[in-house]
Amino acid sequence: MTVLDTEPVPPHGQEEPTRGPTRWGRLGSVEVLALVVVAVLVGRGWLLGLLDTPRALTLVTVFVSIMVQAMPFLVLGTLLSAAITAFVPARFFQRALPSRPAAAVPVAGLAGMVLPACECGSVPVAGALVRRGVPPAAAFAFLLASPAINPVVLISTAVAFPGEPRMVFARFFASLVAAVVMGWLWLRLGQPGWLRPQRLSNPHTDHGWPAFWASCRQDVVQAGGFLVIGALAAATLNVTVSPRWLEAIASDPVLSVLALALLAVLLSICSEADAFVAASLSQFSLTARLAFLVVGPMVDLKLFAMQVGSFGPRFAVRFAPATFVVAVLVSVGVGTVFLR
Repeated sequence: MTVLDTEPVPPHGQEEPTRGPTRWGRLGSVEVLALVVVAVLVGRGWLLGLLDTPRALTLVTVFVSIMVQAMPFLVLGTLLSAAITAFVPARFFQRALPSRPAAAVPVAGLAGMVLPACECGSVPVAGALVRRGVPPAAAFAFLLASPAINPVVLISTAVAFPGEPRMVFARFFASLVAAVVMGWLWLRLGQPGWLRPQRLSNPHTDHGWPAFWASCRQDVVQAGGFLVIGALAAATLNVTVSPRWLEAIASDPVLSVLALALLAVLLSICSEADAFVAASLSQFSLTARLAFLVVGPMVDLKLFAMQVGSFGPRFAVRFAPATFVVAVLVSVGVGTVFLR
């Protein structure tokens, strides 16, 4: 027997370590996707029968519309995330952001103006910033501010609310304040153990086009899968929320704010299009509609699912409810001052 045929023998008194499952003993994302495709092809007749109802057709329509709205920005965010990981040196962020994390939070929030994407694109970019050594509090301020204060969103808000420039300013100011407050809260109260461990980039190996394409594949599989889950949940709830419930509570100033804030979470509309939905809810006050515009890009079902995938469930179950409360309180304060 040659040396190549032998296996290492554990020292006396030690058990041989158990071997992990082989590649053939577990299912990966590609195998699961293949099984889903085969199941859909085999059961397509049964599925078509299930969809032959108005409510099912509405659900499919909403799901497809969310995916169509979100996917371009998810791809954009993935490409930017991969570019940051592969081509931007860590020292760039050390020079661009203040050394004090408390001062880096508002700077990172304002930097969200440069990313013309919705919340689907901001999640992978925030993950890339954390991997490049940016303080999580600053990355989270960027994550929350970017979908609501970038020029595309502000222009769409101005178009949706003609003759109401104060709504554009109120959305910008309230979203930025809420993002910065959440960054500071994380800096004060956040625990590293709540975050899924992020693999820090190695400047000696994680660079160039190989790292770019590897990061693209990883982010698309991870963020895209959770986007599908979130979009399906949002579409299901979308067809179950009765419009009559909204009409009944629109006259109450407190319930109207909470109702539209919750509606923003459930509908999960892309931030580039949510202003037109808010403008159509004319039975509600401007303050209530501002809450819809501030909460939606920060807390919705698809964003929650993507945060779980990127940063872990322990982070998401704490960060999302806190963000919801802060966004509602800031919206009420800004709306009371500027939109009365």
